[in-house]
Amino acid sequence: MTNKIDLEAAKPPTLAQPDDPDLITWTNPNDPENPQNWPKSTKWKNTWTISLFVFISPISSSMIAPAMKDLGESLHMHSDFEVYLSMAIFILAYAIGPIFFGPASELYGRVRLLQVSNLWYTAWNLGCGFAQTKGQLFAFRFLAGIGGSAPLAIGGGAISDMWTADERGKAMGVYTLGPLLGPVLGPIAGGFIAQYSTWRWVFWSTSAAAVVVLIIGFVYLRECHPGTILRKRCERLVKETANPNLHTEEKAETFATKLLHAFSRPILLFTTQPIIFAMALYMAYLFGTTYLMFATFPEIWTEFYKETPSVAGLNYLSIAIGSFIGLFLQLKLIDRTYHTLKRRNNGTATPEFRMPSLFIGSVLSTIGLFWYAWSIGRTHWIMPNIGALVYTAGTISCLQGMQTYIVDSYQTYAASALAACAVLRSLAGFGFPLFAPYMYDSLGYGWGTSVLAFVAIAIGWTAPVFFWVFGERLRGASRFAAG
Repeated sequence: MTNKIDLEAAKPPTLAQPDDPDLITWTNPNDPENPQNWPKSTKWKNTWTISLFVFISPISSSMIAPAMKDLGESLHMHSDFEVYLSMAIFILAYAIGPIFFGPASELYGRVRLLQVSNLWYTAWNLGCGFAQTKGQLFAFRFLAGIGGSAPLAIGGGAISDMWTADERGKAMGVYTLGPLLGPVLGPIAGGFIAQYSTWRWVFWSTSAAAVVVLIIGFVYLRECHPGTILRKRCERLVKETANPNLHTEEKAETFATKLLHAFSRPILLFTTQPIIFAMALYMAYLFGTTYLMFATFPEIWTEFYKETPSVAGLNYLSIAIGSFIGLFLQLKLIDRTYHTLKRRNNGTATPEFRMPSLFIGSVLSTIGLFWYAWSIGRTHWIMPNIGALVYTAGTISCLQGMQTYIVDSYQTYAASALAACAVLRSLAGFGFPLFAPYMYDSLGYGWGTSVLAFVAIAIGWTAPVFFWVFGERLRGASRFAAG
């Protein structure tokens, strides 16, 4: 809390100061260039375009799951660890990229980084389809993951740029759906590719989709970072007026100093802010459990229920349906609950009003895990699917509640705060699938998944209550939190 690293460089612009005629900022509260004053149609167009960038990369993270057996045989992988690593190493890169992309977007804008990173991801993902050795595949997958991590780090901050706290719930719902729905739809297509074509088309097809997203971004994506917009305004006015003294509220710093401050910010927030640390811990657990489920899904349906790879891939629809149900519940409940609590609090809103959705989601995800655990191989194939559906609906509710709470609490540094959470979350997404075979060999699917459910109770049922009671006090003690 007393760290001397200066975090004020990214402070959002305020109204012009009368004692500084050279200060370039918003001309008035209704300045049309301010993203929060954009027409709603423009905001939604930008939000949906950003969600496409967030959607395309996670497809690659799990689309390979149904084809992992064929890929392992083709590239001479000799252990389950290596086979699962071919999927998980992509997620490992998610733990590294956000450290740079999140804060860099606060310095240089959202659009440029989204487009460049997507191009980087597309090139290396295409290379995965041409890999001739397992070493090449691991290296190309990791490099593709670096580029693919950028939208996940930047998206939350971009949402906070455009939407006020009262409007943010639905927009965050659309944004949250991408990282959860992408890994679900990928394996469905991957199952058919694994059965009727070669694993290489898993990478070639996702690269083609990424090119389409890149083109859509060039057409519809609009810069929404306030600091970047004002810097461009300042540069334009310097040329028009020939006044070199014009400036924005950002401090004059060298490039190296800016990078040091920006890249230190996620680490500093993670290590000094209990809110971010606790949310990151639970987010990581849910993310890891979800990817563990993605990795083991094909084996369940092909071994216990004797389905072909293409039919087995269709079971991922239960997770997709659960994602839509979770999003629908959020769109109906989160903003309504938020506004109800705000009215009861004399019109004053606090980030803690997001906690009811987190608690409901935690209960649902735990019920889904127990249901899923004890129905595998013991009941009709529809029962594990229902358990996965309930778990996913609860998970998207939790992720929605946590991400919106973080954005509300750390508005100025939303991208850096979410990047800090993304590091631990991605490490869990990388590690959980690797220990899954050993856990299930020792405990079986029933008790193995039940252990995950018991941990979810310990974390997910207590955290919302804790932050409901102590959240305001923690934010009040922080010099980085909003207000």
